[in-house]
Amino acid sequence: MGKQGSLRSPRRSLFLDGSMNVKSSFVMKNSQSRCMDNSHFNAYKGISNGRRQMFLRKHVRSAVFMFALMGSFFLLDSLMLSIVHYMNHQNGSAQRKSNGSQDERIGHVKDEKTPRVMYGRLLSLASAALAENQFRQDPSTLWEEPYKQASAWKPCADRQNQGHQGKTTKSTGFILVSANGGLNQQRVAICNAVAVASLLNATLVLPKFLYSSVWKDSSQFGDIYQVEYFMNLLKDDVDIVKELPSHLQSLDIEAIGSLITDMDIMKESKPNYFVEAVLPILLQNRVVHFLGFGNRLGFDPLPFKLQRLRCKCNFHALKFLAKIQQVGSLLVQRIRKYDGTKGLLDKKLLGKFMPTVPMKLNDPSRGPSKYLALHMRFEMDMVAYSLCDFGGGENERMELEAYREIHFPTLVARLKNTKFVSPADLRKLGKCPLTPEEAALMLSALGYKRGTYIYLAGSHVYGGESRMQPFTSLYPNLVTKEDLLTPGELAPFKNFSSQLAALDFIACATADVFAMTDSGSQLSSLVTGYRTYYGSGRAPTLRPNKKRFARILSENGNIEWNEFKERVRKMIEEGQRARVRRVGRSIYRQPRCPECMYHCPHLLVAVHLPATGGMAHPVAEIFGHNAVMHQVSRVTVYNFAFVYLCFGLFEI
Repeated sequence: MGKQGSLRSPRRSLFLDGSMNVKSSFVMKNSQSRCMDNSHFNAYKGISNGRRQMFLRKHVRSAVFMFALMGSFFLLDSLMLSIVHYMNHQNGSAQRKSNGSQDERIGHVKDEKTPRVMYGRLLSLASAALAENQFRQDPSTLWEEPYKQASAWKPCADRQNQGHQGKTTKSTGFILVSANGGLNQQRVAICNAVAVASLLNATLVLPKFLYSSVWKDSSQFGDIYQVEYFMNLLKDDVDIVKELPSHLQSLDIEAIGSLITDMDIMKESKPNYFVEAVLPILLQNRVVHFLGFGNRLGFDPLPFKLQRLRCKCNFHALKFLAKIQQVGSLLVQRIRKYDGTKGLLDKKLLGKFMPTVPMKLNDPSRGPSKYLALHMRFEMDMVAYSLCDFGGGENERMELEAYREIHFPTLVARLKNTKFVSPADLRKLGKCPLTPEEAALMLSALGYKRGTYIYLAGSHVYGGESRMQPFTSLYPNLVTKEDLLTPGELAPFKNFSSQLAALDFIACATADVFAMTDSGSQLSSLVTGYRTYYGSGRAPTLRPNKKRFARILSENGNIEWNEFKERVRKMIEEGQRARVRRVGRSIYRQPRCPECMYHCPHLLVAVHLPATGGMAHPVAEIFGHNAVMHQVSRVTVYNFAFVYLCFGLFEI
């Protein structure tokens, strides 16, 4: 401060001295001014340099210390990250070897952290709608079938028709069947084989399952289904043996011309094909082997007896093995968060392992008892085969193309010789599988709350976490069988995909609501049919029309949420209509037909009976003891025929 004062003092004296001559002072003033300015600048420069040096000397040690400290922090941070990464890698490896990691349970092929979002605007609207409805009461329609006519259909495929002749005594030969595919394809093949054996009056050898490089499952019939139960239930319809007689086992079936592959049989062939082409071989060689017998028997036209037999096989004869029922029962109990009786679906699927005594039914801490099962068909093979675009860019396109080259060479060859349909056109035609994001938008449009408990089946989702993130952001309460069952409980099924699929089948069929992303899949079809057959009109299924849904989603840029949800609801409700099975449609998915189920409209529950009342007891058994029975002296032909129809006493 002192130095600064001495510099300013002469300048102040000069400007304040009024006795000096103006002219001389002007010259002196200029000279002095230049000297004083130079000396001021030099002094200021010296002071600045001195201050800078002092500052540097004062803080250089601090700066060096800070740089050293920061370097230490960076070094320590890098070391810690390396350790954590190593530990995660080790833990991940160990977990994959023992139980399988969470990512492997999802079964992704390519896992990226960045979420794959195709409909960002709709996703934001859905999130806002879920937040708004969080504390509102669920409308009852969410968990019920919208059409009451569904409850008028009752199972009857196991009833014998009046005048049923059964099988004749002399067998035309033996039919061997080696079914391919997974659990559900095998199930269809078994039922078709039973019908063909009955048609040809042949003896069916217990079907075998081909080992597939895709499914990698060596399970046979007895590893999944109850053999004795199957044979006993169908004994009045077809002869079934466990193996060929010894004198036929040494035959070279291919050499004698008795091997018939799927390439030899047209898909969904009519019964006359088997009578004309297969029966002569059977009569000549006494044995025929169907290799890879899938959808080779058509649905129409088919004799009433054979159609009913297929329904009887699918819905009654194929009962899961006790170990599958037991673990399936544990799975369902843990999904529902309590032990208790539910209904006919549980009884048929779980058998003696069905929980009968409710426990803590009203305990809110145990969580909701209702759950929705979702079959997510978005595996890599399906995604690749579809030829659709799912917003993954060039990397995804190249990855799927490479996969097709390896796994679908026939498809690749066909594409080279045919006109290519663009991914955009495929989507418009409804040919693209729904993504997890699209499935979440469907559920949110229907009004299912964010907290809805969802069981995920078919969980091998292509894209893994990046694909599932849009779904779990809306519906975080998502579980799989791997989440709910212990490693020890899953151990017996670990390397058997068909047995694991049976657990998914049970969880989906017994769900309060079943939703699918692809109505063409075998699991979705069979589960839907099972719920229709045993659900008593209280087992709703959500089946999207992919073509209509694609049209709705294409308006992502400007459609309002209220319009979106209204159009989605109409789409789903139209798919839930209780229609009679149409000609050519699968009886496994749509069993509402006279061969499989009888139709008893509610308006005709009050049935007119003869005065003797001889029919009162059986009709009460059919309709339930709450049915109104009117004893009158005259019976109309219509009502009498109606009662007989409900009993299945004559064919239509």
